[in-house]
Amino acid sequence: MFQDGFPNYLRDEVTKAVGLIPNKTYNNVTIGVSEDNILYFQDDNVIRFPYRIYYNDISDEVIDNLSVRQEMILHCIYSRSNDGFVRQKHCYSLLQMDYEDWAIPYIVKICDEYVVEILEMTYDILKEQDTERIKRFCLENIATFCKSYNRMISYWNEYYRCRYKNFHHYIGRKLFRECFGYSKSMEERKKV
Repeated sequence: MFQDGFPNYLRDEVTKAVGLIPNKTYNNVTIGVSEDNILYFQDDNVIRFPYRIYYNDISDEVIDNLSVRQEMILHCIYSRSNDGFVRQKHCYSLLQMDYEDWAIPYIVKICDEYVVEILEMTYDILKEQDTERIKRFCLENIATFCKSYNRMISYWNEYYRCRYKNFHHYIGRKLFRECFGYSKSMEERKKV
């Protein structure tokens, strides 16, 4: 279930990291992961991971005893948590690392969701970084990326329009344009 979210050469690392995820779920939900999956392409490989996971958060003590890659893998997985605070915590930790390209799909995906604090945090970190790798990934997934941009707009419209009256000032727009490389011309290119 989680192996498809990472390159094949990480199979052993993913197995070890996933083996540390507690079996206990939030509010005793009977499933650990949603049936819906996120699908991206990266370096001619299909990347697929659950839209949501319902496992309780992993302790910091467990994470502190992992290799850097295993830690990164768990931060990616927990960025899909049903708990927004857990998503934010793990996304923050991931962004503080020298994250590898295979972590980029998780960073991009979390930014089309409704938690504006995650968008603000991500923008504050990424605006200081070279995001060319992320921009290349977004171009490689142009149709899905444009859907993500439109989804981000719809959350602004539904939840944040009063706070950010002008969409041009909305943090999600700044993040997608400045850090992820979104432009109107992408909408035309995705049709080709």
